[in-house]
Amino acid sequence: MKIDRYKVHNIEIVIDKLKVSEKNEERLKKAVDIAMKHGNGVIVVLNAETGEQKFFSRELMCPTTGMSYDKVAPNSFSFNSPQVACPACNGLGITKQISIDKVIPDKNKTIYKGGILPLGEYKNILIFWQIEAIGEKYGFTLKTPIKNISEKALDIIINGSDEQFYISNSSLGISANLTLSFDGIMQHIERQARGSNKTSENFLKTYYEHTKCETCKGERLRKESLWFRFADKNISELAQMDIEELANFFKNVKNKLSDRQNKIAGEIIKELQTRIQFLIDVGLSYLSLNRASGSLSGGESQRIRLASQIGSKLVNVLYILDEPSIGLHQKDNRKLIDSLAKLRDTGNSVIVVEHDKDMMLTADHIIDMGPRAGRHGGEIIVSGTPEEILKSNSLTAQYLNGQKKIEIPKIRRKGNGNFIVLKNATGNNLKSVTVKIPLGMFVCVTGVSGSGKSSLINNTLHPILSKLFYKSLKVPLPYGEITGTEHIDKIIEVDQSPIGRTPRSNPATYTKLFDEIRKLYEKLPEAKIRGYKSGRFSFNVKGGRCETCRGAGVQTIEMHLMPDVYVHCKDCQGKRYNRETLEVRYKGKSINDVLDMTIEDAISFFENFPRILKKLTALNSVGLGYITLGQQATTLSGGEAQRVKLATELAKRDTGKTLYILDEPTTGLHFEDIKMLLDVLNKLIDKGNSIIVIEHNLDVIKVADHIIDIGKDGGKDGGNIIAKGTPEEVIKNKESYTGKFLKDELFTMNR
Repeated sequence: MKIDRYKVHNIEIVIDKLKVSEKNEERLKKAVDIAMKHGNGVIVVLNAETGEQKFFSRELMCPTTGMSYDKVAPNSFSFNSPQVACPACNGLGITKQISIDKVIPDKNKTIYKGGILPLGEYKNILIFWQIEAIGEKYGFTLKTPIKNISEKALDIIINGSDEQFYISNSSLGISANLTLSFDGIMQHIERQARGSNKTSENFLKTYYEHTKCETCKGERLRKESLWFRFADKNISELAQMDIEELANFFKNVKNKLSDRQNKIAGEIIKELQTRIQFLIDVGLSYLSLNRASGSLSGGESQRIRLASQIGSKLVNVLYILDEPSIGLHQKDNRKLIDSLAKLRDTGNSVIVVEHDKDMMLTADHIIDMGPRAGRHGGEIIVSGTPEEILKSNSLTAQYLNGQKKIEIPKIRRKGNGNFIVLKNATGNNLKSVTVKIPLGMFVCVTGVSGSGKSSLINNTLHPILSKLFYKSLKVPLPYGEITGTEHIDKIIEVDQSPIGRTPRSNPATYTKLFDEIRKLYEKLPEAKIRGYKSGRFSFNVKGGRCETCRGAGVQTIEMHLMPDVYVHCKDCQGKRYNRETLEVRYKGKSINDVLDMTIEDAISFFENFPRILKKLTALNSVGLGYITLGQQATTLSGGEAQRVKLATELAKRDTGKTLYILDEPTTGLHFEDIKMLLDVLNKLIDKGNSIIVIEHNLDVIKVADHIIDIGKDGGKDGGNIIAKGTPEEVIKNKESYTGKFLKDELFTMNR
């Protein structure tokens, strides 16, 4: 038999023809064995009377469709495996698509005036000539508001058409006319995005948005993997449950399984229940297993790692945790402390860097560092049991034993009578929330972890206001409408993201303080004699900087499987500048000496320069007097970065109608630092501004003028406003977890 080697063939071999009967039983068995051997585990049985074919297979195969499956293994259900991941989204569950709302954000505009954002305002170029030609055919001009252009014409502009459009020679400026089809704005954006330069990256960020994959509907896997079910649930449905719901599922799943299935799955279910309980114990019951790691906070990531370590059941291990209570409500704080105690009780040692009062008082041993921060610290002030610490006179002890405290204000502000009202917010777990935010007040948004605080404020309110005031392209989560925005003129979000990702960034450059200092050095007699301009004193510009490290002061050693390592530059010894630049001095200090000064030292050094002094004072007022002007951004904590940003805003001239949004500003702060931060925030409010703070720290919550408590719990059990009003009003609400813990705090303070 000859066959074409370049074609795929389906060859069937007839093994036997027989009537099924007892007498032919041995012959039938032999025929099946031979057929299975030659068919690689697959045979076809043809009913001679009806003509019906039936497929049989030793492997996993659907007899109706003939579709077969590979041998099942754990990676058959992993979206990281190329064999089973959804081919459309590569297992991510989301795809990037161009957003029409980002391309045409304002349909009241005309194309001529930049209504189509990627094109900008009119230029004498081909793409505008083509749109003009479309307009001639469909009855609009470039000066027609986009909302008045017909749907068909707008569809052609956006998606293109094979239709030919006539471009006159008057547009072209040549003697010939031209007839062309139009690719569409979408194709134009995609061409720009295909490049590898900075422009391409900006196009991706500006006009693309993440949407649920249409092929797998966000389930990440091929349909073959999703057809496997356990207790009527596929693996994606289980991954979409929050941890608490998943715990209940496995608690009751035995009732849905047969005795044989229970015998097979029993040990696995037991192990799953144990690991799920670890996640609940560290306060993560509201998370789902398929939650993207990039959307987790630092505290959530740390607690997941902690849960995995508890599950590993190792002994004689030293665990070091840095602020594990970040983002954790008081309700779950006890669970975290109990989890750490379990690690200790199983034969491990646990060191926790923490400012939480309950964590400190539960510890077996406390090491109190101080007496202050930065160059004023570095000493062990007192070391011992909590009881011994309470008897000492350290700053920490004074707050723990009540000698010092953050006072409750005697009078709560009444606000300026204006409100921002956000209606029907439904993003993530928010359940059609309508929130009324009073202005001219210190407003605290509270609730257990995962209750919906960030969804409401950071992902709905802030993007709406940013789009209104700054034309931001960040899309808010779904909502109905917003009113009262006319009562503010500026929105500022102060988060804990880094002020820079390289050693070149520092507080002096971020606050623009360094610009003023360089101008001062430019005016010095020595600089004028040498002809140095302010650029000479910039470590980012050739001329004055050390060219070996290009002004970074450090050189990078790339570690392919680990984070990069930075070492001092061997030529400038970390001074960033060349010898000639360092010879220019003010009060005996070179430009590098200034960068090495602490904020506190710099205040007295630049006391006669108001523009410099204003920014230095702002940095000092938020408790950053101990950091140096040139401290590398990579060495600043999230809390320090947030306070640098806050100081930058403080140094600006405010209008008295600014709305500030802060997310967990107390992260990494000592009691004394919190007191200092609250003083700064209160000064801003006293000028007429408004502040919204998302916070769990009771010292902040108790001094708020107005509380908005979201809950009751996290995840699907959150997303509602449980309580609102002054702290005294919130503590009366029996449904509010925040109110319960706040009541204990206020009672202790008043006692």
